[in-house]
Amino acid sequence: MTLQHWNVFLLRHQMRSSAQVTVQFGHSNRTKGEIMKSTTIVSATILAMSLSSQAMADAGHGKGAAIGEPGEAENVDRVIEVSMDEMKYEPSRISVKEGETIKFVVSNDGNLVHEFNLGNDEIWDGHKGEMREMLQKGMMTMKKLNHEKMMEAGMMHDDANSVLLEPGETGEVVWTFSEATDMGFACNAPGHREAGMVGDVNFEEL
Repeated sequence: MTLQHWNVFLLRHQMRSSAQVTVQFGHSNRTKGEIMKSTTIVSATILAMSLSSQAMADAGHGKGAAIGEPGEAENVDRVIEVSMDEMKYEPSRISVKEGETIKFVVSNDGNLVHEFNLGNDEIWDGHKGEMREMLQKGMMTMKKLNHEKMMEAGMMHDDANSVLLEPGETGEVVWTFSEATDMGFACNAPGHREAGMVGDVNFEEL
């Protein structure tokens, strides 16, 4: 389930729960103030759960201030070309400046499906399960992506911090490195990061 689908589910659940609570209390002997107070408490609890779930989903997919934010094309400071091959990147180390917006032009020059994913160990570990599920359910093989099945499952893998490419494909990532942090880029196709397909992002001192 994507973050968008999850948020829609939570919103519907919150609306249903609030309505049920109002009806339940409406048939009791409680005062109007007690009813409103109880309904507010339940709604606040559901909202907190929603925000907590969204925060976890954001971290899992690499959308967070900790590693920067999606950049705008008109604000690009530099373009860096990245080549992906079997279990390696070229270049394998990239230097950036705090506040810089970079457009990565990523090409898959290997024979397998590869990913360029800006993040850190916590983000990549949270992303592994989705990639395994995609492989197990036929949304991808080691060499091909089934975009129709990915769309049906709501797992289009279109996060702003990454591109997932078949052999011969090229994609782009525009990213703003808001603040210096410990991060890099990796391929989360099952087994690839474990085999060493990881690159470093180095923040230059201003």
